[in-house]
Formats: sequence, structure tokens, C-alpha cells
Amino acid sequence: MQTGSIRRVAIVGGTHGNELTGVYLVDKFDRFPELLQRDSFECMTLIANHQAVTANRRYIDRDLNRSFDNGDLVNLELTSYEEKRAKEIASQLTNVDLIIDLHSSTSNMGLTILPSSRHPFNLQLATYLSQLHPDVRVCYVANSNASDPMLRSLVPLGCTIEVGAVAQGILNADLFKKTEMLVCACLDYIDAVNQGKSLPIPANLTVYQTLLSVDYPRNSAGALQAMIHPQLQFQDYQPLHPGDPMFMTFTGETIPYAGETTVFPIFINEAAYYEKGIAMTLTDRQQLQVENI
Repeated sequence: MQTGSIRRVAIVGGTHGNELTGVYLVDKFDRFPELLQRDSFECMTLIANHQAVTANRRYIDRDLNRSFDNGDLVNLELTSYEEKRAKEIASQLTNVDLIIDLHSSTSNMGLTILPSSRHPFNLQLATYLSQLHPDVRVCYVANSNASDPMLRSLVPLGCTIEVGAVAQGILNADLFKKTEMLVCACLDYIDAVNQGKSLPIPANLTVYQTLLSVDYPRNSAGALQAMIHPQLQFQDYQPLHPGDPMFMTFTGETIPYAGETTVFPIFINEAAYYEKGIAMTLTDRQQLQVENI
């Protein structure tokens, strides 16, 4: 990356209208713009889904964060609120070099960084953030832009910051402050790189690579037949071994994890994912060597 190549950064909240951490953090940045001021680039803020924020709902017609497929963005026949809003956002962010999209989860995700791509800069930024707090973890979603076209996919640089556990439609002061800390640390890192300064980062980065998503046990009509097992609840990023309890039926029977290898589940029992048929996402823990800029 050439010195000074990042000139415009977008900080986005309210992609999901009931995830209030990003909504109110963007509002704070708008009221105190000096928090975002850096010498080498400019910042813009954006509330992505205004109507959903007003309604305190995840979305109005469809998930905005799955509406940024390149084909959909040029398809004029797609006219739902979020489909039109995605086109507007894509146009607004045309000249942006890097996106920081702020989210929260009902799962115990701690302070999760999801890089927009495996661009070396994103991994270096994630590595820098990983040393700032023990709750920071880095998750890489394989082929996310192809299978789940998210807002962060509009540009190759940036990340989603996903914090939890926090219920939908409420604020958690501790997670609010930690999210603000991570955003400001991102801006500090970008500013240093732009100015040719070297900020120390660890040589290795632990990354949780997604493998597949797992649905709840259901009957032939699609009705739930089991819940997350109590031993697994809130155990995001912890090892799940073959034979460990995974689900519990409504009559109290345990359904074990039937895989052959140890995995690390995330987004366990995420409230918003019931409609998507996802009980959790299984990941593989990897170590990457990361060179400093």
C-alpha cells in the first residue's frame, strides 16, 4: 500500500435498525466531529437504514446487509425499501476508500473484527486491533462477498465491528465505549500508515475461519425440535469437540455435536438468525503470519 492512499473513510451505523450501538455512536460522532479528525484523511458518517432505526426493527422489507450484490445494485426492478436504499448507499460511498460498519449481536461475540477481505492491509489492521483488548477476535468469512453481499463488500478495505452479547433494541454502555475505542484505534492506524509511520503489531494473528452454518433440528414442517444446549450457550469462540452437547430437545434430551474435528462456534443462538435457519456458525482456528507495513 502506498503512503497516503486512504483518503476517505466511512463509518456506518444502523445497517440493522435495532442494533443501537452503531446508531448512537454515529450520532455521537456527528455531535463531536473532532473525535474523527485525523491529519491524513477525512471521515464521513452514515446511518444506513433510517426507516428501520425509526421503527426499531432489523429491517423493513429485507435484510439491508444482504442487498449489495453487484447485479442487484443495477437491477431497477428491485424496488423494496432496502433494495432502493442499497443503491443509494452504493452511490454515496463511491469515493470511499475504507468502510467501518458497526454491528451488535445477541451472541457472546465479544469484540469481533470481520475484515472486508483478506487484503494485507485489512489483516494488518485486524492484527493491530487484536492486541488492544483481550476480547478482540478476528473472524474471516470465506467468500462472504459472493454468498452474502454485505455493505462492507462495496470496497475492499475495511471491516465490520461486531460486539455482543447485547439484546436487540438496547444499549450496553461497556460495549458502546469499547466499540468507540476500536473505531478510534482504526482511525489512528490508518493515519499512521498514511503518514509512513510504523505502528508495532504482533507477528502472528489468530483468525477464526468460517466453515459452515448449522441450523436447529427441525421437523418436516420446519418447526424447531431443539434449542441450544445450556453448556454451549454464550460459549462463542470456545472449542466444541466431537460428542460435546450441542442441542437440547424440548423433552430434555441432548443432541451431541456429530462432527469429526474440533470446531469453534460463533453467533451461537443469534436472535436475528432464527429466520435465516442458522443456530450457529462453525469456524476453524488458524494462525497467520502478518508482516507490518
